[in-house]
Amino acid sequence: MSAAAARRTVLAAQGFADSRPTGEVDRRHLQRVLGRTKLLQLDSVNVAVRAHYMPVYSRLGAYSPELLDAAAWPDGQRARGRKSRLLVEYWAHEASLVPVRDWPLLRWRMRQYGSASQRRYRDLLERSPSLIDDVLAAVKEIGPVGAGRLERELGGGQRQGRGPWWNRTDTKRACELLFATGELTTGTRRGFERLYELPERVLPPEILSADFEEDEAVRGLVERSAHALGVATEADLRDYYRLSPAQSRKAVAELVDGGVLEPVAVRGWDRQAYRHARARTPRAVTGRALLCPFDPLVWERSRTERVFGFRYRIEIYVPRPQRVYGYYVFPFLLDGQLVARVDLKADRAAGVLRVPGAFSEPGSDIGRVASELAAALREMAAWLQLGEVAVGERGDLAEPLRQAA
Repeated sequence: MSAAAARRTVLAAQGFADSRPTGEVDRRHLQRVLGRTKLLQLDSVNVAVRAHYMPVYSRLGAYSPELLDAAAWPDGQRARGRKSRLLVEYWAHEASLVPVRDWPLLRWRMRQYGSASQRRYRDLLERSPSLIDDVLAAVKEIGPVGAGRLERELGGGQRQGRGPWWNRTDTKRACELLFATGELTTGTRRGFERLYELPERVLPPEILSADFEEDEAVRGLVERSAHALGVATEADLRDYYRLSPAQSRKAVAELVDGGVLEPVAVRGWDRQAYRHARARTPRAVTGRALLCPFDPLVWERSRTERVFGFRYRIEIYVPRPQRVYGYYVFPFLLDGQLVARVDLKADRAAGVLRVPGAFSEPGSDIGRVASELAAALREMAAWLQLGEVAVGERGDLAEPLRQAA
């Protein structure tokens, strides 16, 4: 298949060929997006908007973030919350929200963490042999609860036990260990603080009782990756759920044998690709969308460059003088191409969406890009309840964007 056809296949798989709702966005629309992306990455950076909210906005337009909150962290009685919960947190592509029905597909990873914990947490387990049981008992009694309160409840807060996890206390490390092994999960969040809870008070009984052998679970995850990506290399498929090469290659071969994946050669790609048997390739993809750095369309940087010819690196950890484009840069998708990028910051105190830098891609129509991008930024500002857009000085697109905005 041609590179252009592959690109349209990728965009359709991620939901960018779907029509946007004309009325209020509801739970059905959210489920449609989740059916495309399969998961939403969580990240603590809140410069513009938290990472898990933005991919839904990029595909649906303005919606209430409370809709996603209710799907991931429903309030009310625990039994009622289990029935209304669409998403649960776990390590998938980094820290992620995954559909509740997919949680059992990650049990093999929980078991792996359990085995590895004997080595990784040896110092903690030797120093505080009862801490794991104490944390579980405390969560059972008072959960959902944050690590800070658990420290106080357990008389902790001792700092001599700082380990390699960003100077976390022993209690926090114990919570994260129990989360990784599946003995705790996130009941809800307060701000962005995780409040730990027992899985049986969060997940339905049929999910808790479901289990799969590792090979079957990995095969299910790779099939989901392929459905979300449309056409992809084995390395792309592997990255979506951060699988090992051995796991992924075996699953890909089995899915090819089963007719789920079709080997294809994409002109211009330097490696074998695989197309999901149900992937569609529209004749054209139109519309515009701003993409956060953690959007699944662009989070694997080598794939982004291969599919779109767009070299993208996140520069959060780059010293300011060495940044090329800015701290938190959003690619701009227009009619199936990545045509620009903008550094964004939500200045909530001033009620302004700030654009310190704006940069066009080579060969793009700067006048049209500026007009479409200005409209997209105004829409995003309104969604974030910010009153205006303020464009800075950096980048070749800054002046035409300022005029268009």
